[in-house]
Amino acid sequence: MTTKQAEKILLAAEKRTVLGKQVKKLRKQGILPANIFGKDFKSLSISVKANDFTKVFHEAGETGVVYITVDGEEIPTLVKEVQKHPVNDNILHIDLRKINLKQKIETEVPLEYVGESPAEKDGAVLMYPVDKVVIEALPTDIPHALEIDLSTLTEIDQTFTISNLPKSDKYVIIDDPETVLVSVTAHKEESIEPDTT
Repeated sequence: MTTKQAEKILLAAEKRTVLGKQVKKLRKQGILPANIFGKDFKSLSISVKANDFTKVFHEAGETGVVYITVDGEEIPTLVKEVQKHPVNDNILHIDLRKINLKQKIETEVPLEYVGESPAEKDGAVLMYPVDKVVIEALPTDIPHALEIDLSTLTEIDQTFTISNLPKSDKYVIIDDPETVLVSVTAHKEESIEPDTT
């Protein structure tokens, strides 16, 4: 049985000398300012094409390894933060975290909900207090998301905690196993007081 080697996600970059307020000019040219930082790594200011980054981020998200190619070197990173404009949602700046592929790291992984809850069909309401959990894994073993099967939630007051997530030998969940990820509550009808004249 052959397993298909996941293709490397590459993002071409150039070292950036333009700093401060001058980066506005770069954005007008469709170029985004970014920084790579990490343990035992001298912070590096780079710029990437906005279109290229959008494609890469769509594929990798915050959990996939992105190899930044700059000056003939490939730097393995994770997207740490994407700063967006509060009004038009345009990307303003990217922070990338340099990683060591042979060292386990702690990182947040989003939750993904699948299936339908029978309790919700019966009129109950699902609450989602948490949307990410912290795991420890090798960078190449970080899952894209952790799946929660809502069909297991069949009655009111039932909860789905971290301890209910499937176990894996590739990563360890750091957060408290008792952390509630989904809870089922009764749907409360608003009582309407009749107008008395």
